[in-house]
Amino acid sequence: MTKWLLCAIIGNMYSHNEEELIALGEAIGRQLQAGDVLVLSGDLGAGKTTLTKGIARGLEIEQMIKSPTYTIVREYEGRLPLYHLDVYRIGDDPDSIDLDDFLYGDGVTVIEWGELLAASLLDDVLRIVIEKVGDGRRLSLEPQGKRSQALLEEIEYGAG
Repeated sequence: MTKWLLCAIIGNMYSHNEEELIALGEAIGRQLQAGDVLVLSGDLGAGKTTLTKGIARGLEIEQMIKSPTYTIVREYEGRLPLYHLDVYRIGDDPDSIDLDDFLYGDGVTVIEWGELLAASLLDDVLRIVIEKVGDGRRLSLEPQGKRSQALLEEIEYGAG
């Protein structure tokens, strides 16, 4: 059992390397349901897109996952659609894209740099903060709402 699995019961997880970060994302992806929203925060190179690759794997998506930095949104098809957004470039103008299509769609939404959006735009989200610690990554999962709290419990149960 990897270390991130052992730490899951307290809402913090640790991955030693990229493979473990992808495996953690896959465990999260297996628990996701239509309408779930995740906000990924962390410095450049922290592993937001790497975690999303694992989430996509857990959603049974076979396409290569790329960073949406320059396209703002990338869509993928699997068990559920995945809407992968990077809102860093939209800054103070969230109306420049129709977020409702993704936040209230029939898929899962993963938003990189979502902390830049007004809190009022995001109702029920699971915030995942990724921090570089040595060669690994520490992830803090913070539920905000009933569904995200249930999701956190499902992730912890699935990881145990």
